[in-house]
Amino acid sequence: MKLIVGLGNPGMQYVATRHNIGFEVIDSLAETYDIQVNKNKYKALIGEGRIGGERVILMKPQTFMNLSGEAIRACMDFQKLSNEDVIVIYDDISLDVGQIRIRANGSAGGHNGIKSVIAYMNTQEFPRIKVGVGQKPPGWDLANYVLGRFSEDDMKIIGPKLNDVVKAVECMVTADINKAMNVYNKK
Repeated sequence: MKLIVGLGNPGMQYVATRHNIGFEVIDSLAETYDIQVNKNKYKALIGEGRIGGERVILMKPQTFMNLSGEAIRACMDFQKLSNEDVIVIYDDISLDVGQIRIRANGSAGGHNGIKSVIAYMNTQEFPRIKVGVGQKPPGWDLANYVLGRFSEDDMKIIGPKLNDVVKAVECMVTADINKAMNVYNKK
């Protein structure tokens, strides 16, 4: 079983913001694989189903970004999952809009949601997919930027890239992370 987590913030005011790209990916996965993400469990919205024959849980933590690790840890403990069974998907301002970067481990890089995941998992060793949302413009406040919505031009890039992220997740679930990195870690 794999736990696939998209990071974001609950609430209508955060829908379609840069910081909620993880939630957008979970919604795309749910639609692609016909998985209903509508059960409240582990302080998260979850849905259970299959991707390529592998049992998966899709998760959208409802703890707000800075406490995302709490929901992940609760699910991991209940389901007896290892770090390698978890895939975390989140926004990255150091990547161009729509760029995908898959990693097997790494630091939080200043991302508060990942800081929480690392703290609750007690390790930096877990698979992740970073989705580029672009660098904040000079003079902008970082929080205002990541909690803002994509421009119309950026939406034209992000929309099709969500399909690539869905395929990358499938590759990570059905094959392995190395194959996914070789295919999807391109500019």
